[in-house]
Amino acid sequence: MATDEPNVSIGDVSHSTFAVGSHAQAVSHHGTAGQCDEATEELLKAVRELRADLTRVRGDERTAALDEALARTEDEITRTGQAAPSRRERLRELLGDSQALLNVLASAGAVAGLLGM
Repeated sequence: MATDEPNVSIGDVSHSTFAVGSHAQAVSHHGTAGQCDEATEELLKAVRELRADLTRVRGDERTAALDEALARTEDEITRTGQAAPSRRERLRELLGDSQALLNVLASAGAVAGLLGM
């Protein structure tokens, strides 16, 4: 028995925007990161570099919290083109709390200098 019902198949809809229904509306904000100002672009670059640097040190709960906040900041900038003031403040707090991490990195620089590097 054949039916005249239409077939609908939905594949991968990631990074897609669509709406269903008679009054549905869809708004897309994909790709807005290209609209970052220069300062935000610099912040995004620095966030990515610091996350990469964190993979090179022995982690603890402070570095894990910092990495999570950096990941969220990177995501927010990528999605919206900016980092909210509250997100920036959280990073400031975590970086202040990570003074020991900064000392480790500074001490590595001192050792390298003493080794003639």
